[in-house]
Amino acid sequence: MRVSATLPDFPWDLLEPAKAVAAGHPDGIVDLSIGTPVDPVPPAIQEALRTAADAPGYPLTAGTPAVRSAIRRWVARACGATFDDIGVLPTIGSKELVAGLPAQLGLGAGDVVVIPPVCYPTYEVGARLAGAKVMRADSLVSLGPATDVKLIWVNSPGNPNGRVLPPAHLRKVVDWARERGAVVASDECYLTLGWEVEPTSILSPSVNGGSLDGLLAVHSLSKRSNLAGYRAGFVAGDPALVGELLAVRKHAGLIVPQPVQAAMVAALDDETSATEQRTRYAARRGVLRDALEKAGFEISHSEAGLYLWASHDEDCWSTVDRLARLGILVAPGAFYGPTGERHVRVALTGSDERIAAAAERLSSVDG
Repeated sequence: MRVSATLPDFPWDLLEPAKAVAAGHPDGIVDLSIGTPVDPVPPAIQEALRTAADAPGYPLTAGTPAVRSAIRRWVARACGATFDDIGVLPTIGSKELVAGLPAQLGLGAGDVVVIPPVCYPTYEVGARLAGAKVMRADSLVSLGPATDVKLIWVNSPGNPNGRVLPPAHLRKVVDWARERGAVVASDECYLTLGWEVEPTSILSPSVNGGSLDGLLAVHSLSKRSNLAGYRAGFVAGDPALVGELLAVRKHAGLIVPQPVQAAMVAALDDETSATEQRTRYAARRGVLRDALEKAGFEISHSEAGLYLWASHDEDCWSTVDRLARLGILVAPGAFYGPTGERHVRVALTGSDERIAAAAERLSSVDG
């Protein structure tokens, strides 16, 4: 059987018709769908990349000592992870790790991967690539005994809905998984974008009880530092699990290029530009939220992260088409799970001018 036959349709291909409609707007498209950063890469990061460009040798899969140290410094500051023995590993962005994690952990037929009811589609893709089963649940009670669960994904702040999981909820997930020998992987790519609630990392002792056993946290520099084009991410947590991943990734050649590793060091140590970028997103969020609500949209969750989770009391594809006629492209909630079928995800990643254009167009809608 072809592996591709086991996978769902690539979601963004399904959005092409709406994109064509939105692109026909006289003032151009406002693309708030994928969430691609549009602001410049900070100059210090660009300079670090250039300085390291003469790199003829093979890079280290484990990462240079400099990038490993920078990751440890950052997770101590941002996640409260002050563990001396924390495992860290640079990754080629976060998506490749999400897609490959079940297989790299040795999961296969008969194993179960638990994912949120509404979530990043690649969690399911990764399970399917490994031949594992998928269960959608946000309640441990709904899992029953579930002794075949080997991996649980949590995502806070959530993509697409911006939901923040309280520390008590995360603690229960960690305890449940440890009782059954399952790994908890926490996608924390939007951890520093808390607007109404401050998100908590699974690496915080307040969640993990002072132990990293069975825990992995996944992070990305795509949004924090506008490095989506660099493919720069990392995983941190249980040193034994990170060691297993490193062993597999050495064989597979999953290596972050050395100039990108140098850029990661600059990005992780640059809190000034990260704060400036966060301020931009906060302003854009305020403009978009106000415009959507005045146009009759209801915003659910969205207390953190890079998206607004909006509904207009109709099927998500109807909303996508409605907004496309205004030249605004958004992502249908159905991309993220069956319970998202009456929502759309609206990204904050337009430029200030495009966000203002979207708000102006929405003002013509009778809420």
